[in-house]
Amino acid sequence: MSLDQAATKPHEQLAAALADDLAAVNDMIRARMASKHAPRIPEVTAHLVEAGGKRLRPMLTLAAARMCGYDGPYHIHLAATVEFIHTATLLHDDVVDESSQRRGRPTANLLWDNTSSVLVGDYLFARSFQLMVETGSLRVLDILANASATIAEGEVLQLTAASDLATTEDIYIQVVRGKTAALFSAAMEVGGEIAGQDAATKQALYDYGDALGVSFQIVDDLLDYGGTTATGKNIGDDFRERKLTLPVIRAIAAADDEERAFWERTIQKGRQEDDDLDHAISLLAKHGTMEATRIDAIAWADKAKSALSVIPDHPLKVMLIDLADYVVARIT
Repeated sequence: MSLDQAATKPHEQLAAALADDLAAVNDMIRARMASKHAPRIPEVTAHLVEAGGKRLRPMLTLAAARMCGYDGPYHIHLAATVEFIHTATLLHDDVVDESSQRRGRPTANLLWDNTSSVLVGDYLFARSFQLMVETGSLRVLDILANASATIAEGEVLQLTAASDLATTEDIYIQVVRGKTAALFSAAMEVGGEIAGQDAATKQALYDYGDALGVSFQIVDDLLDYGGTTATGKNIGDDFRERKLTLPVIRAIAAADDEERAFWERTIQKGRQEDDDLDHAISLLAKHGTMEATRIDAIAWADKAKSALSVIPDHPLKVMLIDLADYVVARIT
């Protein structure tokens, strides 16, 4: 089932519990994405920021800070920072991937152009660093700067691993930890950092975000072969873009000579025909790689929940535990 069809929606419970903070974050995002001299910047940014995203990453920062007893103003800055970093990466990703749809709407690079998307993404990265500095915490700056570098590194690793049939499961997880989990873990960790928590608590928050991010991306990759257009993605985009995600990596490892020739033609060489996506899906089913990958996604979600065991009881902790289950609800 899709996220929006889930029996419970922890992200909506989080949004309700953090409503005042989220409103302040949204106000800050709108104020800081403004540009006196370049109106194209708020036009492009607003298209993506206002597209109905669930604000999951900034909610993680807000929840971590509140769960740790923080009552100062800077969790708002950090949540806005996290959203700006995320939005910048989306703008750049859509150019790299030549995507035409994001969150069920045309991408910015399609509506404007690649140049605008890249440059506005750069602007948002710069804005995010301005917001970080305003917290006055060098450690916060360190966490988010490292995450930004790790995200870029993950994207470059994916670029070099793409279409290479020798790509392993370990490389895939490294890519996922870079391009997705790094911001989840940083979003959680800075919430604990700004709240002045001890090292064990901050590590637990980091570990939750890391495992949640890995689970989130594995689910996203599964949905590319087994989801619906209701998820906001075009089914088969990863196949058409020749991305080696976990179900495909496993199918290639189990392939006979004929099947390997299929993967070489479609992924390695990019010579794809009309029925190739259906055949790819049939090979994933034949080797059981979708089910094996689904089990992995659930295991990562369980790891995220376990990480929070050291955190004292709190209503937001319950919601974060439920959120880990919610992430995998789309594939169970």
